[in-house]
Amino acid sequence: MSRLGKIPIAIPKGTEAKVTEDILNVKGPKGALSLKIQKGILVEIKDSQILVVLDEKIKLSSAMHGLYRSLINNMVEGTSKGFKKELTLIGVGFRAAVKGNKLDLQVGFSHPTDIEIPKDIQVKINKSVEIVIEGVDKQKVGQFAALVRSIKKPEPYKGKGIRYKEEYVRKKAGKAGKAGK
Repeated sequence: MSRLGKIPIAIPKGTEAKVTEDILNVKGPKGALSLKIQKGILVEIKDSQILVVLDEKIKLSSAMHGLYRSLINNMVEGTSKGFKKELTLIGVGFRAAVKGNKLDLQVGFSHPTDIEIPKDIQVKINKSVEIVIEGVDKQKVGQFAALVRSIKKPEPYKGKGIRYKEEYVRKKAGKAGKAGK
């Protein structure tokens, strides 16, 4: 039995959860999410808490116990508070803009790069070099942030590229000059 899976999930005020057959629906002020629960995992709602209970007859359920508890916790947190990732563009002439449902990046290529923004994610641009990605689904927010970062990863010599706001890029030493010239 998972130590993490045993911990009950508190449902905050303004958020409601319902289990119908094998689907858990969580609805809150930021939005709504649903999750299909696999066999061997039981979800119970008691006293404004969600409990994840495993069926010990099925072997795979013990491996999925902590996973489902974390997924459900992320759903509750996302629908009540939301998730946010911040990216920074570092480089001369690097800038970003939102045009309709596309994120337009100018990051040193000969052409601007357009990325389609998923419908359940909001993107804000601060000072044309800071990108703020917000949404209710932690996985989608992280996936979109990773996609944006993958366009131009920070390089190790000057640190130019797209990085997470809190990310530290280790820098390498450049070429050493020849002695005696």
